[in-house]
Amino acid sequence: MELSRRTVLAATLGALLSSTAALPALAADADAMLAQLAGKVLSLGPNGEQPQPAASISLTSDELAQIKAKHATAAIIMHYAGNDWSAAQIDGLKTQFAAMGIEVLGVTDAGFKPEKQVADIETMLAKKPSIIVSIPTDPVATAVAYKKAVSLGVKLVFMDNVPKGLEAGKDYVSIVSADNYGNGVASALLMAKALGGKGNIGVVYHAADFFVTQQRYTAFKKTIIDNFPDIKIVAEQGIGGPNFSGDAERAAGAMITANRKLNGIWAVWDVPAEGVISAARSVGADKLVITTCDLGANVAINIAQGSYTKGLGAQRPYDQGVTEALLAGYGLLGKPAPAYVAWSALPVSRDNLADAWQQVYHKPLPDDVKNSMQ
Repeated sequence: MELSRRTVLAATLGALLSSTAALPALAADADAMLAQLAGKVLSLGPNGEQPQPAASISLTSDELAQIKAKHATAAIIMHYAGNDWSAAQIDGLKTQFAAMGIEVLGVTDAGFKPEKQVADIETMLAKKPSIIVSIPTDPVATAVAYKKAVSLGVKLVFMDNVPKGLEAGKDYVSIVSADNYGNGVASALLMAKALGGKGNIGVVYHAADFFVTQQRYTAFKKTIIDNFPDIKIVAEQGIGGPNFSGDAERAAGAMITANRKLNGIWAVWDVPAEGVISAARSVGADKLVITTCDLGANVAINIAQGSYTKGLGAQRPYDQGVTEALLAGYGLLGKPAPAYVAWSALPVSRDNLADAWQQVYHKPLPDDVKNSMQ
């Protein structure tokens, strides 16, 4: 299955970039490739599922009335709640659940620790929820706990990944995800654009069996290696957390010290990117280019300032949360659902920062970010 997934992803990416990949690796090529990403999903699901568009997920007024009459309850069991992505995802879930008359019994934060998430599942099951929406910290270590929820008749909807041994349509309703492979591609193209197609770069990746971050890492490297031969990846370092910013700061500092001609560093999401920014400031690497994935407030300020962070691939976490809640409604009704639903990648730079923020969070650009652009 892994080989098949990689083959399909490679073919999809190759077709998407075919009109530009043979040209010299210049910043203009990156712009053309970014334009071709719009509205497309490059990712497959964790079990090789073909993505279905989020726009296809809806409930009729009669279906909503049926759901409200059930007086259902839900638990939201997060892998990690200490970032803007998680907050927006939870906000979207709570907003849509409220519109469906579904009470949220609680939200948990496992701090990226599988044993804590297993305990969180047990705690929430004691409250007898009708629904659990969750993202597994580890697809193997948490599987038994989720299977217990299945045995109790709980309707499961997953974010981004699914525990091992669970089957769509039987054990869980669906998975909802951003196009994480596409966001890895976007962050690579934005790196190439900022560097003018030339330079030495480092990579700070997530050292864990975590489907989402592996997709980003694979996509970033493949896009750089296949399309920009004058950009060399000269250093890589994995980080395991839970202090992702601090771990990334140490990793980036070591990279910069060991490679005095380092031109850029990619970080796997915005919190590690904050650590890379701190490292660059500490050693005076004023011209270092940083790209990442996920539009958090701190990296948004850095982009607005025209500082280190030149761009990123953003998810749409609020919309993902809304979609997950709707699919939970499918589960309550016994309505057939697609196994894997995905939102397309959103490339973000200083030029489209305000519009991108509105798309991602359904809110105007915060004043501290807006003021940083002046």
